[in-house]
Amino acid sequence: MTMRQTLERDGAVHVGGLLSKGELESLRKVADEAVAGRPGARLQGHAGLMAILSTDGVVGALAARLSSRATRPVRAVMFDKTPDSNWLVAWHQDRVIPVRERIETAGFGPWSTKDGVLHVAPPFEVLARMLTIRVHLDAVDSANAPLRVALGSHQLGRVSADVAAEEASKLDHCICLAEAGDVWVYATPILHASDRANPPRRRRVLQVDYADFELPGGLAWLGVQTTA
Repeated sequence: MTMRQTLERDGAVHVGGLLSKGELESLRKVADEAVAGRPGARLQGHAGLMAILSTDGVVGALAARLSSRATRPVRAVMFDKTPDSNWLVAWHQDRVIPVRERIETAGFGPWSTKDGVLHVAPPFEVLARMLTIRVHLDAVDSANAPLRVALGSHQLGRVSADVAAEEASKLDHCICLAEAGDVWVYATPILHASDRANPPRRRRVLQVDYADFELPGGLAWLGVQTTA
């Protein structure tokens, strides 16, 4: 079975050793600059980021391989779990996207603002066409808050928060272990969760959403605006 077929069936696929030491250090520098002790930060305008995330870069090329050459990063978030910021995440779907401006469009809503960035919940069909790539900047073993995903849950359609755990319990789970430089690719609407690290320690992850299509009704992806 090909990587693409595995992703279509399970909603998750692991790619080991994708990033070089130089690429890892570049992203760790971004993490230290952008997050600055916070649990996470949405990335905009960080020098050199697109060298890795564009389709000419190692992460973007993987996204293109699993979707199309038209794909591009539409959101990037750096998470930094530490002993002082050691949260857990209940079972849920990622269900909102960042856009440039509010334009009322059929099927899109409700609207929200996160870290000063405008977001909207799109129709499920939009999420179903997206990919999410998690780039691991630190090793993640079974005690270091690995993501848990419910295999095949990306095919369930929209799952409300109050039944997400119940729906996840009906499916096989994957514990997404990783070495530094590994990536996991997910269907964006897959059900996922994570525990607190025990014992608490650092776990930096760059999460990037990709899309190879435009939004309807005049809406536009915010994207990942970077400088050279």
